[in-house]
Amino acid sequence: MPRLILASTSPYRHALLSRLGLAFAQARPEVDESPAPGEAPAALAMRLARAKAEALAAADAWVIGSDQVAELDGAPLGKPATLDAARAQLSSMSGRVVRFHTAVCLAGPGSRQAAADVTEVHFRSLSGAEIERYLQAESPLDCAGSFKCEGLGISLFEAIDSRDPTALVGLPLIATARLLREAGFAVP
Repeated sequence: MPRLILASTSPYRHALLSRLGLAFAQARPEVDESPAPGEAPAALAMRLARAKAEALAAADAWVIGSDQVAELDGAPLGKPATLDAARAQLSSMSGRVVRFHTAVCLAGPGSRQAAADVTEVHFRSLSGAEIERYLQAESPLDCAGSFKCEGLGISLFEAIDSRDPTALVGLPLIATARLLREAGFAVP
């Protein structure tokens, strides 16, 4: 079986892919993640997942690329990087529904397959004090939407609507497992 490479250095995606029990390497793809003018969040997630997989494509390997774009009012929300930006994001999402578009692409010898998942997160109405307590307890500065649903961030929600709960963390494992099986990997 050819090698498997995860085109990401994300610890979240590494932990998720590890759940499938396959040996894989990780590598950082060099991809410009800037949205194109007028590009919809779902299209951006898919374009970036494909670009990441193709950036590391090799004749003897299968490469998994994935990307996630949060959407509020039709506009993408990026990773906050600073506490001020995280406060602003969480305040803007308070009492609202945010859509998370998560795309995955598997590129290999003569093949490229992709899939996407949409997760809707219903945020509770959050007070400024709740946002501050959350940001002091957990550092979500590297996460689109300024939260970690696999951690304390789950307390910020009223509900999550999804076909695949792993998609919200950053890699839709149901679709990924299907793509890997179609490529000949034994999962499980």
